[in-house]
Amino acid sequence: MSFNPHTPPTSVKATADNHFAPFSLDCKCGCHSAVSMEPGEIIAAVIVIVNTSCIIVRFMQNLNLRKQVRRLWQRGDERDEDMDTDLSQRTGPRKMDILVAMGQAHAVERLFWARETSTDWWDRIVLQVWDESQWLRNFRMRKGTFLELCDLLSPALKCQDTRMRAALTVEKRVVISLWKLAMPDSYRSVANPFGVGKSTVGVAVMQVANVIVELLLSKVVTLGNVQVILDGFAAMGFPNSGGAIDKTHIPILGLDHQGSQYINHKGYFSMVLQALMDHKGRFNINVGWPGKVHDAHVFRNSGLFRRLQEGIYFLDQKITVGDVEMSIVILGDPAYPLMSWLMKPYTSALDSSKELFNYRLSKCRMVVECAFGRLKGLGAAY
Repeated sequence: MSFNPHTPPTSVKATADNHFAPFSLDCKCGCHSAVSMEPGEIIAAVIVIVNTSCIIVRFMQNLNLRKQVRRLWQRGDERDEDMDTDLSQRTGPRKMDILVAMGQAHAVERLFWARETSTDWWDRIVLQVWDESQWLRNFRMRKGTFLELCDLLSPALKCQDTRMRAALTVEKRVVISLWKLAMPDSYRSVANPFGVGKSTVGVAVMQVANVIVELLLSKVVTLGNVQVILDGFAAMGFPNSGGAIDKTHIPILGLDHQGSQYINHKGYFSMVLQALMDHKGRFNINVGWPGKVHDAHVFRNSGLFRRLQEGIYFLDQKITVGDVEMSIVILGDPAYPLMSWLMKPYTSALDSSKELFNYRLSKCRMVVECAFGRLKGLGAAY
């Protein structure tokens, strides 16, 4: 006997003595049959149907949930190509974490969070074996200076561990940054010796550089004793001079975007480094302009020019030369503009006094050429 799908559902009526009346079923053949069921049997059948429906609904929900979780993992794998991103820098709960917290998914321990790496070279060789000369040759500073730098940067660089991995230590962030800045290596070649991923190297370099600018630049890079600088240049023949200015080109790799702007007059890609030197070759720099830009344009758009123009860079100290009152000046080559506070050589017909002026100015400006030579020679030596 089979049910007729075109007939309406059978109704069940309760009698006065709480017994259920028999209900009828129609067959395809058109016959009418009466089937009697006890109340307990009906209740049991209804419960079975309800339970079965709940099981089916939960099964479908779990199936959809597994698909969503699988898609989340796949997206995460696509975003983290190296599986080595510094997860301690991420903030906010992920979608999977929310599902686990709500009890809609079970937390499953992953087999690995990152590729297995080794830090033995840093932990056992560099920290424990290297002497001062090796530190100076590879990191451009001694170990004591490195540890002092880490202490100064620690408040801003220290991160908390997460449940997924331990945070990168301050010492590791700083040493990775120093190695990358000291060596013309790729992120990948820097990452391997320190047991991190190349994306972690990029993050560490930017973090350390930004923190150094925010915390240390104003404290470490200072003008120094102005009177000592003035006396130093006076001893070389130019009175009341507070510094000598010049620029040099730092070679860079060719750029795909606006590459022609970085080709200098010598025909290679570069950035302009402008520096104001004291009498011992210590300098305050401005760097980043494309190599094609003229010296005077770089200078006029620098913070140094603004402070000199406003008279707030040097002390208001003046001397009298002959019958002229002379304030503190800086010395530049013919490419720089002549200002009341910037002296440059004579370029027209020269008499003996002008030749003497140019000689003394050029003699003082030699500190710039020597400092640039030491800077580039140091880079070539390593």
